[in-house]
Amino acid sequence: MHPSKPMRLCTLATLACMTLRMAAAASVAIVDTTVVDVEHDRDATHRTVLVEGDRITSIAAANDARIPVDAVRVDGRGRWLIPGLVDMHVHLFNTVSHRPPNDWALPLFVANGVTGVREMSADAQSIERLRQWRRETDAGERIAPRVLAAGIAARISDAADARREVAAIADSGADFVKVFSEVGTPEWHALLAAARERGLPVAGHVPAAVALLDAAAQGQRSAEHLMQAYEACSSIEGTLLRERSGLAGQALADLRDAQESRALEAFDRRACSRVARQLATSGQWQVPTLALPWAEAHRSASADADPRWRLLRADERTRWSRILGELAAHPDPLAGRRWHGARSIMAVFRRAGVPMMTGTDAPMPEVYPGFSLQDELARFVDAGYTPREALRAATLAPARFLGQDATSGSIAPGKRADLVLLAADPTRDVRNTRRIDAVVLGGRVLRRAELDALLR
Repeated sequence: MHPSKPMRLCTLATLACMTLRMAAAASVAIVDTTVVDVEHDRDATHRTVLVEGDRITSIAAANDARIPVDAVRVDGRGRWLIPGLVDMHVHLFNTVSHRPPNDWALPLFVANGVTGVREMSADAQSIERLRQWRRETDAGERIAPRVLAAGIAARISDAADARREVAAIADSGADFVKVFSEVGTPEWHALLAAARERGLPVAGHVPAAVALLDAAAQGQRSAEHLMQAYEACSSIEGTLLRERSGLAGQALADLRDAQESRALEAFDRRACSRVARQLATSGQWQVPTLALPWAEAHRSASADADPRWRLLRADERTRWSRILGELAAHPDPLAGRRWHGARSIMAVFRRAGVPMMTGTDAPMPEVYPGFSLQDELARFVDAGYTPREALRAATLAPARFLGQDATSGSIAPGKRADLVLLAADPTRDVRNTRRIDAVVLGGRVLRRAELDALLR
């Protein structure tokens, strides 16, 4: 007898799947907890949070809360409740290598309190797969974060192709157009124009021949990996961009890489401050993916000694081994300086109030899905952010960027019940976001035992 589809999906974490179905059928009460308010920077102690379906219905003083008789009770005493975390830069699909999708990563996100992600490089087939995952998740058949937005990369070599490429992306149902560094300046302008016509935002790398402020002024909604920020925060940005003028594709990428040492050496705090003040009011958001340069600067001697290594699918372990082997044979001499530069830029951007969101580029080598978002929060604090500021970058900021803050991103009645219950105060030490007692995923409760099952 063949197992049914729900049973087949639950074999890796049967107990967790059972909990999903039970909790979805009843109300949930998180009793006598401290609610962390990421919007107003204050905490509400001794609160009971009531959830009906996938929504928060009330937040009341613990002594006054009216809890339905059939509610699933979660003990919140001595614990802190935060909104679900969001990773705004992940890769769930392998559109270049054509390997199977990275669905192995989905439970790892949830086990680490990541209840939402933004997919950065899908294709038309992947968009349909995302719809399937959403249906399965809503039905309680799959444990996965919500994919809050998904983009498709525009790969063109001629500006005349922009309208056709963007039309195909729009027709596929993608939420935005992804752009890479190697896109030439005329092609980038053509993509922006075509995307505006179709009502699609453009996000991704700032092309290597475009100034960061120009990208913001022209309407690129988000910039990833601090691309072009190193140049903008140097005293030689104009020189570097003039040398890149007219180039595109691999020639542009190669020259950018050859210039990197000069850009890092020419860091100029005053220039960076000027850029940051303009960025802060430009409407562009930054997703610095600090976990990536940190990992590059702190490569482990043997990645397979990490206990999380076993959580990777076999083909992913093969990919990581190949890339890490190449890096070990040819170490990146700029890795440490790049991480130092990222911290310096982030400190300046923080003081100016540049809008920031957390993202990780998982699953790049040694950037473990879910775990790396926890690392990203710590890297924000390393760069001078307070724990509350880091939490906001992982919760309310993504909701505001996506226009979803009326229904998510903070803890309030009417908002979606994507929540994480912590055993220690994350506003004192952001590393306490790792101390997860339970995750509420769309109103469904996953307690510590179920979360542990996801990691087995």
